[in-house]
Amino acid sequence: MTIRFPSREFDEAVAAVCHGSISDEQARALNELLCADAAARDEYILRLELHSRLASEPDLFAAPENITSPENVVPLRSARKVKAQQGKWVLALAACVALLAVGGWALRVSHSPERKWATSKAVAMLNRVVDAQWNEASEAPRVGAPLEPGWLRLKSGLAQIVFYSGARVVIEGPIALQLISPTEVSCRTGKLTSEVPPQARGFRINTPEMNVTDLGTAFGLDVKDRRTELHVFKGIVEFQPATGPARQSLNEGAGAVLENSRPPVLITADAKAFVSLFDLQFKSSAAEILRHEQWRGASGRLDEDPSLLVHLDFEQTDTSEWRLRNASGRKDAARDGTIVGCQWTEGRWPDKHALEFRNVNDRVRLDVPGEYESLTLAAWVRVQGLDRQINSLFMSDGFEAGTVHWSIRHDGVLALTAIGSEPGAYQICTSPPALTLNQFGLWVHLAVVIEGGTKRVVHYVNGLAASEHALTIKPPFRVGVAELGNWNAKGFPKNDPFMIRNFGGAMDEFCLFSRALNENEVGALYSAGKPQTDSVAELKTH
Repeated sequence: MTIRFPSREFDEAVAAVCHGSISDEQARALNELLCADAAARDEYILRLELHSRLASEPDLFAAPENITSPENVVPLRSARKVKAQQGKWVLALAACVALLAVGGWALRVSHSPERKWATSKAVAMLNRVVDAQWNEASEAPRVGAPLEPGWLRLKSGLAQIVFYSGARVVIEGPIALQLISPTEVSCRTGKLTSEVPPQARGFRINTPEMNVTDLGTAFGLDVKDRRTELHVFKGIVEFQPATGPARQSLNEGAGAVLENSRPPVLITADAKAFVSLFDLQFKSSAAEILRHEQWRGASGRLDEDPSLLVHLDFEQTDTSEWRLRNASGRKDAARDGTIVGCQWTEGRWPDKHALEFRNVNDRVRLDVPGEYESLTLAAWVRVQGLDRQINSLFMSDGFEAGTVHWSIRHDGVLALTAIGSEPGAYQICTSPPALTLNQFGLWVHLAVVIEGGTKRVVHYVNGLAASEHALTIKPPFRVGVAELGNWNAKGFPKNDPFMIRNFGGAMDEFCLFSRALNENEVGALYSAGKPQTDSVAELKTH
């Protein structure tokens, strides 16, 4: 028996599956069709799911006696019969799930726009760097950032890449490394070490001269023009010359050299040749301490700015204290903030503090007196998730005239709301989506400038302007009583979910200026505070 699609035979076979009456001959023919025809598979899934939903919910339809024209209604089966058939429907749906897993296809709804933004092609993450200088082309990959398949070209310094399989690779510049998958990379030239735990057994590194398969061990590679050296430091490594099918195994302490497509030459592993890569963790920790000290120097100079109303540096040593020190040197600066809830956590550097906002209660209360023609707000934040429609960064209580609300929408859009003096007057200035899934868990510098003189609002992300808007709300602007990482919906119903706007993540620096910082000044704030020093990367896909 052969079933084609579309056809009456196909309709009858699918109906038989739904009702648990399909014959062996029909099942074999239908299975052959579904394995060969993607359109038939899609239609099969949709029909079975629709049948299952309708049949398992008898209350979806009104009883015939309640319908004025019962002749147009299909009589419902009894609940007992529905229950008896449900096991067969479950088996049919299970078959669909198996087809999905084996065939690699999915329901049409999986291609909806709402789901596309949440996907990630990353195969690894950048874990540590020391003096990393990347080839000039694009922005440097940041520590903690996910890495998608493509080329990494490190000009000098060290970097550690952790693959999602669990394998760890330390590279030393100059090197050209292509990320292929969580279990495979290709090294065109350069020096690296690899450590592969049991969970990542089978991790592959390809070079022009050989292909190396790690069987749960540690080894080093030195790849030069038409020459590759393999050094096994622990465990067993299997390698295969690029020009030959023969596989060979090397045990701990052994090595091999392949050059100009000649047969491999066995050598003794030389750990000293890779000593700089083994020192990565020590050098990285030293670099983090130095970077933190550099920021402290810049932070002290920032505190002398006469326009700095609030500077929360989160540097206080007594983490049991519920007051958050305002480090601004201005004589009439706002008073210290009050911590409500929140937990202390690690900041941009291991020895720096930050506040973590987890719960709906977590917030920092501030009171900033005065009225101003312009304002600038800036913060270092680590977003863990955007589970509220509006996620507060810094908001004045309620909607009083002249107040401002700074937030992140659930879709990653930055928003600044300015409240006017007339009843119902307000303006919302939004950026394009600025925070994506791949930025969650990373320290990001955000700033917004409200410039009353030139009547504009500018959003910044990591020192660069993300959007600019004409400002229609007239100054003066004020802050008054406000909250960091939350909002007091003063005068509004407390049971309205839309009014719950708590931030989910951490913050380890916040600044509020009584003037509009220019682009260079915002860029300087970012440069002085970013965890890594300036470097440029080339990350290309081929």
